[in-house]
Amino acid sequence: MTKQFWIDAAERAVKTFAQALLAVLTVQGVSDLLSVDWSRALSVAALATVISFLTSLLSLRLGKSGTASATDVVEPAGRHSAL
Repeated sequence: MTKQFWIDAAERAVKTFAQALLAVLTVQGVSDLLSVDWSRALSVAALATVISFLTSLLSLRLGKSGTASATDVVEPAGRHSAL
């Protein structure tokens, strides 16, 4: 596992956390921050984050070497050509 793998996996996990938290808040129909069931919302987001990390680990031997992707299409950060 390379440094780039961990950077990719962490980025994916942070995005997953934010997306899961937003989804829970949307489903709960939150009208204000005081009515949020924060314990449940953060628990769901944390579980999604763990699953994201596990998915990245399981993708180690599937996709492009050095990334957390399961496909060969993804290029590690810093290796992209200029547009």
